[in-house]
Amino acid sequence: MPSAQYPTLAALVNDFLKKIDLSNVTIDRAVFGVAGPVVAGKAKITNLPWHMEEKQLQQTLNIPSVTLLNDLAAMATAIPLLNPSDLHTLNAGKPAKHGTLAVVAPGTGLGEAILTWDGAHYRVHPSEGGHVDFAPTNPFEVGLLVYLLERMQHVSYEHVCSGIGMPNIYAYAKESGLFDEPRWLSDKLSQTKDVTPIIVQSAMAPKDTEAESNAEGSYSAICAATVRVFASILAAEAGNMALKTLATGGVYLGGGLPPRIRPFLEDPEFMHVFQNKGRFSEMLADVPVHVVLNSKVALLGAASYGFEQ
Repeated sequence: MPSAQYPTLAALVNDFLKKIDLSNVTIDRAVFGVAGPVVAGKAKITNLPWHMEEKQLQQTLNIPSVTLLNDLAAMATAIPLLNPSDLHTLNAGKPAKHGTLAVVAPGTGLGEAILTWDGAHYRVHPSEGGHVDFAPTNPFEVGLLVYLLERMQHVSYEHVCSGIGMPNIYAYAKESGLFDEPRWLSDKLSQTKDVTPIIVQSAMAPKDTEAESNAEGSYSAICAATVRVFASILAAEAGNMALKTLATGGVYLGGGLPPRIRPFLEDPEFMHVFQNKGRFSEMLADVPVHVVLNSKVALLGAASYGFEQ
C-alpha cells in the first residue's frame, strides 16, 4: 500500500482493514515500525508528513494496545530470530556467546541499532547513528567530503551511505573528471527522480555490456566506481559500529541496498576496510559480518515485539 498516498497512518490502516475479513478476528494489539525516532509514544516519520501518537491511534483504530517502534528497532528485534538461510556471511569470525550485536542498514536512509544480552534475551537499543559526521578514510573520500561541505552544512554517513546518499557519490565522481558519463546514462538519469536504482543496475551489469547506446542494464564504469566507494564507506562505518559497541556477537548489514550489491561486499577489499582500524584490526578480524537477505525482517521484528508483550 503506497504510504505517500495517505494523509495519516490511521487512514492507511483503516483502508487495509476494509480489505480483509475480520468476521472471526478481534484485534487487541498493533505494533508499527516507523522510519523515525519514537519518543514517549510519539513519532514523526522522516520522509512522510505523518505525526503519530500511540494513544491517539488506539482511539482512532479502536485497538486497545498500539506500539510505535523505530523501524531499525523493529529490524533489530528480528535479528536473533533469523535462520542461516536469511543471512549471507561475509566473515565467519569468532562470535562471542551472547556478545553484543550491531545492525547497520542502508536503505533509503541509514539506520543503526544495537542489541545487548540482559541475561535472558537480547534487548534492542535504537540509534540515530546514521546522522553522525562522515569520516573519510582515503583521498577520494576526502575530496568527496570537501565537495559536499561546499553544498551542505553537515555531511553525515547517511549523505554518503544510503539510497539518498549514493547520488552524492555519483555527482562527485562525475565532477572529479576521473570518469566519463555515457550519453545514454545521462539521458536515463535525467528522466527519473530516484537515480540510485539505475546506478546500482549499471554497476551490477556485466562489463561486456558497456556501450554508448541506451541498452537496458548496460554496464557503466562511473556507476561501478560509485558503488565501490559506497561499499567502502559502508565497510568503514560497519567497523566503526563494531568498535563503538564492542559487537563481539556480530555486525548485521540490513536494509535494501546490501543484498543488491552483494558482489561488491564479497570483494576482499570490503573486509580489509572493515578491519583497518589500527591497533584493533586483529580484534575486528574475529567479528562476524553478515548480510541480511530476508526482506521482511522489520515486519518479523514488529510481530515478535507484539507477541513478547
